[in-house]
Amino acid sequence: MPWASLPMMLAVAGAMSSRSFSLLRSMWGRGPWFVSNMWTKTRPGAKVSKVSGDTSAEKRNYRNGYYTRSYTVKGIGTVKIEVPRDRLGEFSSQLIGRYDRYEKILKKDIVLMFLSGISTRGVSLLSKELIGRSVSAAEVSNVTGEISKGIETWRTRRLDEFKVKYMIMDGVNFSMRVHRSIEKIPMLIVIGVTESQERLFLCIQKGAKDSATTWREIFKDMKGRGLDPSGVRLGIMDGLTGLEKVFKEEFPQAKVQRCMVHVTKNVLAKVTQAMRPQVTDSLSDIFNASNKERSWNSYKAFYEAYERIFPSAVRSLESCIDSCLTFFSFPEEEWRSLRTTNLVERVNKEFKRRTKPMEILAGEEPAYKILCFVALRMELGWRCSPFGQKLSGIASLEKFTQDT
Repeated sequence: MPWASLPMMLAVAGAMSSRSFSLLRSMWGRGPWFVSNMWTKTRPGAKVSKVSGDTSAEKRNYRNGYYTRSYTVKGIGTVKIEVPRDRLGEFSSQLIGRYDRYEKILKKDIVLMFLSGISTRGVSLLSKELIGRSVSAAEVSNVTGEISKGIETWRTRRLDEFKVKYMIMDGVNFSMRVHRSIEKIPMLIVIGVTESQERLFLCIQKGAKDSATTWREIFKDMKGRGLDPSGVRLGIMDGLTGLEKVFKEEFPQAKVQRCMVHVTKNVLAKVTQAMRPQVTDSLSDIFNASNKERSWNSYKAFYEAYERIFPSAVRSLESCIDSCLTFFSFPEEEWRSLRTTNLVERVNKEFKRRTKPMEILAGEEPAYKILCFVALRMELGWRCSPFGQKLSGIASLEKFTQDT
């Protein structure tokens, strides 16, 4: 199943709760002095405890006192511990790594804060209060870097098992640090709908959304990962330059549906402010008609009413009217979802909300970490609401309104 990657993404974040630390936390109520003694006396892995009188060749290594170091435990904070030393420097604790400065489970907390939209600098500022020690921005970057492999595995997963019938595509811009400058970088999003009405992310990729070459490479990449082009029946998109042409070439059996929201905005941009409410109602009659015949009749009325007043607006609609009404060829219960790219727009809105505290993304890799985490959570949530599902009462009300 595609959602099996969720544990993999967070496993590296430290989903390992040590029994030793749990025991330590439970004993903390008996007082720091008691815990300190127990900590010193119950060190696992103290494998070099030699008897000083033993003179055999293999056992001439001796204890050599202790050194003190700081270590942060979740729920307790920073404690001072005494680490045994031996003369040959062979001692290695099984509980605390030589260079560990905090309990491994805290890595999970750091990663979750970062993936929730808090910047590395923000995590660094909050860490003192939340986990008991200050974690530098560099440490946060190192910890979150450990999930990159899991993120990339999910983002480039195989698509063989998914029978995709619809594809919805769009792009969103983010302020991203590129070398020494801050630039607006588009992230291109493609969402698929399967025969079983499940929604899933097919692609999250950096690239120019107005470039036909970029979209062609994205489509080829998805097919290279196992997407069956013969099963794709519809592509939903706005009027991005060259996208419709490239889509038809890569998926010759699929039809194209232009987003009515984007088309409406393009038409209204060529209409005077005073006339926009009236023109909007006329466009609504076209796109929300109860059947294709009514829609064409409404389009003819629109043409006759505005062809002389706003010729550029009429030509704008005329150039894409066929693609705007493609949804009528599909099941009626899906029309509302097929008319627009709102599904991707909602995803883009969530991306923006989660990255707003960061203001600037540190680069392509950090962008993938955040966006893929948000995308994965949304994909899991979609399992509870199949594509095109709508309350029957609302559907009946809409039909009654349109017919009357």
